[in-house]
Amino acid sequence: MRPRFTERLGRGLAAALVAFAIGPAAAADRPLVLAFVPQENPEKLLGDVRAIDLYLEAAMGRRVEARVTADHAAAVESLAAGAADIAFMGALPYVMARERIGAAALLSEVYRGKPSYSGAVFVRRGSGISSLEDLRGKSIAFADPISESGFLYPLDLFVKAGLLAARGDPRAFFGEVYFAGGYQQAIQAVANGLVDAAGVSVYATLLLDAGRRGEVAAIARTPPIPSHVVVARRGLDPELRAAFLAAMLALNAPAKRHLLKHLYGPEGYVVPDRAAYDGVAAMARKYGLIR
Repeated sequence: MRPRFTERLGRGLAAALVAFAIGPAAAADRPLVLAFVPQENPEKLLGDVRAIDLYLEAAMGRRVEARVTADHAAAVESLAAGAADIAFMGALPYVMARERIGAAALLSEVYRGKPSYSGAVFVRRGSGISSLEDLRGKSIAFADPISESGFLYPLDLFVKAGLLAARGDPRAFFGEVYFAGGYQQAIQAVANGLVDAAGVSVYATLLLDAGRRGEVAAIARTPPIPSHVVVARRGLDPELRAAFLAAMLALNAPAKRHLLKHLYGPEGYVVPDRAAYDGVAAMARKYGLIR
């Protein structure tokens, strides 16, 4: 059941090229194209990206087009094809894009004062499940097969506990394995009793209605993971890249911080420590996602 990344990318490329197709206009007339990966309700995300379009167009003085990709694989492929200039993505797709196409991290998200966070395995409170071992033969929902906190790091908890082989079929332990398409969908599946567990970001509970957050509980947490990143394709014009970077860092100012709610809700952005992502690359190699 371990997803084959090459197959995912094949499907992602088709989606990316349809979603991001551009005509033969000169590069100077082409908008700056941003790719966003769904982590929550796609309809809400569509409204969010429009708000960021308007802000960046005003701040940069040029056209900006923000689009929502089908998944992380499609975001990587859109960068590879030159169909997107910049993508907002997790640490795992970033290191895959870095290894494959020389993509560069421009910014890291800050949550609770740090450019890092954790993944977790959540269950429904009162389910009687209190350990990873208790999930033997049960169902689990992950966010996306190309996600660090929404798949790879939570899965590694089971490997480190001796319940799974690193490159084995997860169904050798779980009864059913699902990819829900985002953090929100996965955590809602647990809260609604559709699955027994979810492997997602520790902050996924914030995507539940406030009155429902107490319905789920984490039974295990991953080590710290470098935060999600804003990534540029190789060859992006340096002046355009600098203008984008300045506009994004300006969101840290109190007067503009309200706009961060349209960018997955971080506290702000910092220039990344790129070496911090080497551990994610090592994890990806462990599971055969990069060489």
